[in-house]
Amino acid sequence: MTATNNSVNGTAPNDALSSPFIKALIQQIRGQDSYGFYRNWTDDLILKPFLVTKQKKREIPVDGDVDQATLARILTFYRSIAARVEQETGLLSQVVIDVNHEGFGWALVFAGRLLLVCKSLRDAHRFGFESLEKLSEEGEKLVEKAIDLAKRFPEVGNI
Repeated sequence: MTATNNSVNGTAPNDALSSPFIKALIQQIRGQDSYGFYRNWTDDLILKPFLVTKQKKREIPVDGDVDQATLARILTFYRSIAARVEQETGLLSQVVIDVNHEGFGWALVFAGRLLLVCKSLRDAHRFGFESLEKLSEEGEKLVEKAIDLAKRFPEVGNI
């Protein structure tokens, strides 16, 4: 994987690109790239669709169905959390995303019968983060909580 020193918005330090969650996110995106579309893309360019400023969010209409690219980004984000949980705990983790046509729904990450992440989604049309740091922070926060649950209740996660 290649990474540049600057993020998409030119302000992210290299440490945001090197966070375990961001690495897992990039790995998920590249892993789903069966045609090699992203082969020559830098990591920060691959992450660009996840970065949505407040101004850009206001410009995105919420009427109509959530587009497939946005749903794929949401799924990839939560699959990255599941991958990190698997790396840290060894528990096989799965993701379920249910979003209705209005952009409301749920994102669930579970292992066995243990629900590791349960996040309600609102305005899924506008899914994204203000900066690479915010993306990394949110992902790491959810990963830490999920790992804590997995370690506290391993018997439920192994079922």
